[in-house]
Amino acid sequence: MSVDPLSSYQNPQDSRRTTLKEQDIEYGLLGVLQGLKYDYRKDITDRASLEKNFREKFEALNRVTLSDAEFARLLDEIVSPDVFAASTTLRTYNSFTRDDGTPLNYSLVNIKDWCKNQFEVINQLRMNTDNSHHRYDVILLMNGIPVVQIELKTLGVSPRRAMEQIVEYKKDPGNGYTKTLLCFLQLFIVSNRDRTFYFTNNNTAHFAFNADERFLPVYEFADEDNRKITHLDEFADRFLKKCDLARMVSRYMVLLAGEQRLMIMRPYQVYAVQHLVKCIDENNGNGYIWHTTGSGKTLTSFKASTLLKENESIHKCVFVVDRKDLDRQTREEFNRFQEGCVEENTNTAALVRRLLSDDYADKVIVTTIQKLGLALDDTSTRNKQRSQSGQSTYSQQLESLSGKRIAFIF
Repeated sequence: MSVDPLSSYQNPQDSRRTTLKEQDIEYGLLGVLQGLKYDYRKDITDRASLEKNFREKFEALNRVTLSDAEFARLLDEIVSPDVFAASTTLRTYNSFTRDDGTPLNYSLVNIKDWCKNQFEVINQLRMNTDNSHHRYDVILLMNGIPVVQIELKTLGVSPRRAMEQIVEYKKDPGNGYTKTLLCFLQLFIVSNRDRTFYFTNNNTAHFAFNADERFLPVYEFADEDNRKITHLDEFADRFLKKCDLARMVSRYMVLLAGEQRLMIMRPYQVYAVQHLVKCIDENNGNGYIWHTTGSGKTLTSFKASTLLKENESIHKCVFVVDRKDLDRQTREEFNRFQEGCVEENTNTAALVRRLLSDDYADKVIVTTIQKLGLALDDTSTRNKQRSQSGQSTYSQQLESLSGKRIAFIF
């Protein structure tokens, strides 16, 4: 079906009023998003049209034409009340058995290059499921998949009310978040235009108000100078640009398998990782990142390490700590962020083996400075013992790495 990608949203009422209403804020946001090259789809208003659009995008991406029965089965397989399971499906290649028994390997979005997905915006989506009849202000689609919901309130009304509304919607039995494509939502944004906050979607155990009636964790976006960006228009321009949003979802959100929970990096962590990776990409020498206690240094280091792992010009990314207890703690944290991310180097020999290994699983290494020193120091006891027994020393074995790029994070 041919749809004008920039179909103009018509403000249904005269906006020349003294009080800025929710409808006016929504109208302004849609204009900003169209300016950011989102396709405005005023034809997507309910579950049927949402699924129809997703089907078109899915078939185009995976170069396949599904029968109606196959598409119905596909929806049954991918739609899940489990936010973590749906988020995993969004980020991975999956397999589907067609009616004739042949397998179809597919992805829901362009995983190789998230920026090349199709980005659309819809508003006032009405979702009727079981006893639920909910309407959602603004939703951003990535290849037909809902990934961001934006709930708006009238200027002067606290955005907290929008947070409460989302929690209430999710608690409603048979709600759209559990039985439709809305299960893939990754982020919620709430705003009254002047104050804007965002937070991740999650399963019920990690998605509620706590005893102090505060919703955790909720973030305000900030620039590199830590200036808060609270106005909705500036927030959209800085946070919701198509590639920036794609990178936020694909790179700077973390799925904690052990806790079955989604988390998103804070703005300063994102900037730190970006500068670190850029410094290494451009071979700009050494640098440092200043994080205070409790600010998430390990997560910053983990994310930098995993992104460097994707860099083919980097042979290894070695995270070095100065104590054995930190070695264990860091490994546990890394593996909490991503199961099986790093293995224990029980001794110097294991460390050397992994440094020399071409196995992709060994590309990120966590070790102590003591083990690393023992491997590189020709005068160390272990190297002397190996030399005396006619074996090549660890330092001699590591000479083959002299021409390779290795990133050390201390």
